[in-house]
Amino acid sequence: MNTLIKLFLLFLLVFTPVAFGSMEPWAFSIMELAILSIIILWAIQSLTLRIPNSPLRVGASTHPRIHMEIILLSLFLLFILFQIVSLPSGLIKILSPKTFALRSALSLEPSASRFPLSFFPFFTRIEFFKWLTLIGFFIFLLAWRPLERGGRTIKQLIMVVMMVGVLESLYGMFEFFSGHRHILGLEADSLVSSVTGTFINRNYFAGHLLMVIPLSMGFLFSREVDQDSRYGGWRERLSSLDGKTLLLGFGVVVMILGLLFSASRMGILSLLVSFSLISFLFRNPRKRKKVSKTVVLIFGLALLWAAWIGLDAVISRFFSVSESFEDRWKIWVNTFQIFKDFPIFGSGLGTFIQVFPMYRSFHILGLVTHSENDFLQLLSETGILGTGLLAVLFFFLLFKAFSGIRALSRLEPARYIALGGLVGILALMFHSLVERNIQVPANALFYTVLWAIVIRDSKGVTKSTL
Repeated sequence: MNTLIKLFLLFLLVFTPVAFGSMEPWAFSIMELAILSIIILWAIQSLTLRIPNSPLRVGASTHPRIHMEIILLSLFLLFILFQIVSLPSGLIKILSPKTFALRSALSLEPSASRFPLSFFPFFTRIEFFKWLTLIGFFIFLLAWRPLERGGRTIKQLIMVVMMVGVLESLYGMFEFFSGHRHILGLEADSLVSSVTGTFINRNYFAGHLLMVIPLSMGFLFSREVDQDSRYGGWRERLSSLDGKTLLLGFGVVVMILGLLFSASRMGILSLLVSFSLISFLFRNPRKRKKVSKTVVLIFGLALLWAAWIGLDAVISRFFSVSESFEDRWKIWVNTFQIFKDFPIFGSGLGTFIQVFPMYRSFHILGLVTHSENDFLQLLSETGILGTGLLAVLFFFLLFKAFSGIRALSRLEPARYIALGGLVGILALMFHSLVERNIQVPANALFYTVLWAIVIRDSKGVTKSTL
């Protein structure tokens, strides 16, 4: 049963980024079916084998820290359900005066005695099931026994994720530099203006690599954690490197190249920030070094290689940053106006694309499908209550991860995997300040997996808690 579950999990890690980031409904549906299959198999396994203290077992006790996560996630789901439940119009007028006023002004059920807080409940219902799927997947990852700290399964997952990242980078660079300009079998001259892998947008591709690269660095360091104790100098450590370690290092260099040539400005800036963190966190304090030489060496090699190929197209994009920021600023201002009108409960999760045209104050060709800021859009759609619940959850998980990592010895390989995963999470969050990233299904799924790996490897969940 565990082998079957692992196969489904590996399929998800490969399929979701390759299938255009799973942005298309058919790809996301396959992703949801695979997650549902995993949860069903896990439930059957838990019930038939009667795993001690399984969360699915009647009367079983759970660890308080896991329980807190489930409570916060459940409260968020209940909040979204509250957005789509029909309430008396008098109560709506008290809870969300703007919702009541807009429905009346636009003749959307003006005479109805009951209607929901969400301006478009159908789209909120769709988002509810998306969140329900990922939350169920997250709970499974926290409780599945093969994902024990330092176990072989986590290493296998990381190897597959890294392989996908390397292949995505190589494929994207081939399509861009060869002039073929296709995404899989689709001709996409307008989309492939830089390296995008199989993603339909350079920023989505960069967001994926921002999570994969730090995790790969953590995995690389976890393999060489005892080098300092076995060898005295860097020459001895360099001569002792095996082929697999060199191959992993080369893979990281290739992924850095892919991200640089994606020409995603915020993606590149986020990469610099993440490598600065990694070089500081992976340093050896006993040698009184301010940064890790290995991290600097890997990034330096990638930068030199990129400069040799040519960074003219990448550098030229940074000169147009003011124009791009001006467009984003207009969208942010209008999105914040939505929040001001729906401050407590929001306009409804998933309703941005329908609500934003009523607040747009500038001319644009086409539709504004997202606010170019994941957090601001979430605030406009779920208000203070919904965003507050997720903020509390994020900082709770962050505190638990830091506490667990601090308890690990520098000679513990899991420490570096957890640190790399945590840096990847923070890098994606930083990138999401000016882009839609967490809303991309492939990135959302890997973001969920990354949190589970960090918590499991930082002793957030151990055998005794399951």
